[in-house]
Amino acid sequence: MSEGRVINFAPGPAKLPEAVLQRAQKEMLNYKNTGVSVMELSHRSADFAKIMTMTEANLRDLIAIPENYKILFLQGGGTGQFAATALNLMNLKKGQCADYVVTGTWSAKAAKEAEKYGKVNRVLPKTSKYTMIPPQDTWTVNPDASYLYYCANETVHGIEFPFIPESNGVPIVCDMSSNILSKPFDVTKFGVIYAGAQKNIGCAGVTLVIVREDLLGHAMPICPTILDYKAQVEANSLYNTPPAYSIYIMGLVFEWLKEQGGTDIMEERSAIKAKSIYDVIDESNSFYCCPVDPSARSRMNVCFRIGGPDGVDELEKKFISEAQKRKMVSIKGHRSVGGIRVSLYNAITLEETFTMAQFMTEFQANYQ
Repeated sequence: MSEGRVINFAPGPAKLPEAVLQRAQKEMLNYKNTGVSVMELSHRSADFAKIMTMTEANLRDLIAIPENYKILFLQGGGTGQFAATALNLMNLKKGQCADYVVTGTWSAKAAKEAEKYGKVNRVLPKTSKYTMIPPQDTWTVNPDASYLYYCANETVHGIEFPFIPESNGVPIVCDMSSNILSKPFDVTKFGVIYAGAQKNIGCAGVTLVIVREDLLGHAMPICPTILDYKAQVEANSLYNTPPAYSIYIMGLVFEWLKEQGGTDIMEERSAIKAKSIYDVIDESNSFYCCPVDPSARSRMNVCFRIGGPDGVDELEKKFISEAQKRKMVSIKGHRSVGGIRVSLYNAITLEETFTMAQFMTEFQANYQ
């Protein structure tokens, strides 16, 4: 770790690989002898076109994206896609209805946004606590739904889908903002995949969208052109000035991922990192308490309380304070749920994770 750096367990904007930051620093003032920074390149220039082309090519290699899937680099974050997916796909069938699997804060927000444009069928019973993913055979789906939506990893509650849902031919829309490229997956099982880059694959400002080409051209008349997938595909993500520097950083992350060995290696590391933290929790005799059912525990965001299921405020504040003294930061739980949240995205190393696990063990020994 470079001098002055800390271990950043932030949920997003999250840690970037140090090699990526060093590369960006080196190229900051003069990108590939152009005499300007990437921030100053025209988005219509040949130099920026090369950045876009290489970024897309590396992503296709990393997760084997077929040619009938289009890749977009957009703005607005995952929140913008809550509206975009509904506006582009809700009217694939006459009833303008979509199925939403609400398993946490972000899928709940997505469902609420979609209700502005059509009927939303929540396939799970409403709950005040998100601690598990019910088996799919208990879901109440609408056979006339235009698409099935779910969020692969809920960062607030620390819930991750261990499976890809079956949809009986209905296009699946998935928010993969916080776990994309952390493991291999079959792109062809999805109609639309989107991901805000700032959690696992880049910096804030760009949103990755992967859309199957047969789903283009169905946008509602009220859909703003900036959110119309077909218009953006035809413009090669250049309908308006794109988030050029964020795309560049994401491209560097893709290169780094390939150098590391791709999604297979990321999955192996992710399993080791998550296990090291969950083992401390499970072996703590309830000093640390994770409310999430083991079958749905997130590998990306480990959420827990200290001192009991509801947490002890004094202990949690002390934990955060002492962690900061050891240069471990951004571990406070989301304001809506409290507690502690340790985010273990691809850029977090095994060594950094083991440092946190060791601290947790020592903290328990000192304060139990």
